[in-house]
Amino acid sequence: MFTNRVGEIAEEEGHHPDIHLSWGSARIEIWTHKIEGLSRSDFILAAKVDKAG
Repeated sequence: MFTNRVGEIAEEEGHHPDIHLSWGSARIEIWTHKIEGLSRSDFILAAKVDKAG
């Protein structure tokens, strides 16, 4: 399942994205709260999630 793969990738990267799941779609929100924005590691996680999808 896609959400499980995202969870595994996020754990490996030390991230905790928000996953919004609805019928036939999923939305992933990646955000570094400490800097209140996007960090380099957020983009790395996003690329890995894209590859997994």
